[in-house]
Amino acid sequence: MKVDFKHILCATDLSDFSNRGIIYGITLARQFEACLYLCHITHLPPVVVHDAAYIYPDDTLETIKQEAAKKLEALMSGQSIRWEPLVTNGPVAETISELITERQVDLTIAATHGRSGLARLFLGSVTESLMRTIPSPFLIVQPAEERPIDLSSMRPAQFKRILVGCDFSSDSVNAIHYGLSLAQEFEAELHLVHVLEPSVYRETRLPGALENEMGRNLGPQMVKALRDLVPEEAYHWCDVKTICLAGKPYDELIKYSVVNAMDVIIMGVRGHGLVETLFLGSTTDRVIRNAACPVLSICPMDSGKKG
Repeated sequence: MKVDFKHILCATDLSDFSNRGIIYGITLARQFEACLYLCHITHLPPVVVHDAAYIYPDDTLETIKQEAAKKLEALMSGQSIRWEPLVTNGPVAETISELITERQVDLTIAATHGRSGLARLFLGSVTESLMRTIPSPFLIVQPAEERPIDLSSMRPAQFKRILVGCDFSSDSVNAIHYGLSLAQEFEAELHLVHVLEPSVYRETRLPGALENEMGRNLGPQMVKALRDLVPEEAYHWCDVKTICLAGKPYDELIKYSVVNAMDVIIMGVRGHGLVETLFLGSTTDRVIRNAACPVLSICPMDSGKKG
């Protein structure tokens, strides 16, 4: 079934780093003729001074929200797409999740603040919570540098070279589904990559030489298994490449994406298949923190995602 994004939510803290995610929101909203929601959450928890809690007055909160809405209006000046500002106050992850459900969002987008860590908008557990609980795919954008941006003069985001990591679990097969659909939509190259991690096979207790031989034999089998996941008709409308690598999954995926100039990496958030360790939390987090291109995480199929 073809992926069709109709409601896209792009979260921003209004910094230049964070606003770069809006470029991807505009590109995808235009391509899919979708409505783009620009979401800014002002989280102002009570301040405790001498055991007394100070709560911000309603008029202060309203002023902050109005200023944020004006900044969003200025950013989107001249953009010929359907869009709507969503500015509110509350806990970031919970509030975004509520808005996603309320607006029936098909795709969520946010930008990090560089490769050394996650954005101050999405600190650690917030990003992890969203990746594993929101009912929509989550595109996380890694901007190269912080500088003022003018969306009217920016080139559209590129989706011409798409990398999908696959461990043959249902979650990673779901990621391939999204990769195929985006490749068709943007007439892109699709690279399906499986990573053999030697440590996973050490439980066989084979001598080193036999373990290496097993790895050499498994490689061609894995490439064939990847090809079997691609419908025959897909080869008519996109260039599909199937690759088997060996090493640490997050490291190999990142290196492959850099060497082959990938525009986006697509990953299933969880994986419990042939290689269980491929897409567990730390792998996903490491790819997101260190990838040179955006990462599209696909939530588990049983998480309530809309079909």
